[in-house]
Amino acid sequence: MEYGIVFPHDEIGSDPGAIKAFAQGAEALGATHMLIYDHVLGADADVHVPWTGPYDKDVAFHEPFTLFAFIAAVTDKIVMSTAVLILPQRQTALVAKQVAQLAILSEGRFRLGIGTGWNTVEYEALNEDFTNRGKRQEEQVDLMRKLWAEETVTYTGKWHTVTAAGLNPRPAATIPIWFGGGAPALLERCARLGDGWVPVMGPNDSAKAAIETIRAQREAAGLPWEGFGIQAQAQIRGGNPKRWHSHAERWKGLGGTHLAVVTQGAGNSNVDQHLAAAQAYFESVEP
Repeated sequence: MEYGIVFPHDEIGSDPGAIKAFAQGAEALGATHMLIYDHVLGADADVHVPWTGPYDKDVAFHEPFTLFAFIAAVTDKIVMSTAVLILPQRQTALVAKQVAQLAILSEGRFRLGIGTGWNTVEYEALNEDFTNRGKRQEEQVDLMRKLWAEETVTYTGKWHTVTAAGLNPRPAATIPIWFGGGAPALLERCARLGDGWVPVMGPNDSAKAAIETIRAQREAAGLPWEGFGIQAQAQIRGGNPKRWHSHAERWKGLGGTHLAVVTQGAGNSNVDQHLAAAQAYFESVEP
């Protein structure tokens, strides 16, 4: 299993030097991959009452593609992944262009984790339909893969029309797409279309059942299980080396391929503290 780190979006600040130090420090620690969360806008909880979402306008989120382009320029090996990008609230061809550019500039060190999201306020502001987001996500994936692979694309879908147009430059290879979520429809979509799964739960019976479902559906469709990724996460907060090790071993037992540590929310106030927490975690879980 590969071990990585989650970008501490709300605790890193906006100093480019600090972000560079974090990325280079994570790579030096041996993190094979870095995840970033995604929100374009935060709702004002004083206006949207009652507000029950996990994030609002006071929680900072760096823009994934811009941030990862910066990180790609200051690192050499670490693989970057969104976990997850809320794809249906974005224009598909534009995302395909941004992802292609990032894959080119990082020399293939990027995979696209996608989700459907929960924030209706954000969908409204981005002028996209919240109610059909899951179905549109499937068509988006189909179109993006065609745009990455073909010089000229003509596409007529339910929500997308492209008439004899193409991306230039295109990536050297298609970009891996990993689906995040746990709903039955999502698991089916992930099995049929995905290169990996980003679970939203711990290494429990629900995760085991979901993995068994995805595997069975892939086998039924004649798709290989080998090479299919499972990207889990682990919290520093509230843990200790024994608990971190046990948690990682449970994910290994379920077939997890990647595990990224979340250092945010554990009282770390600067880059050195976040990296020290990650180092303690890596030392506890690696053989």
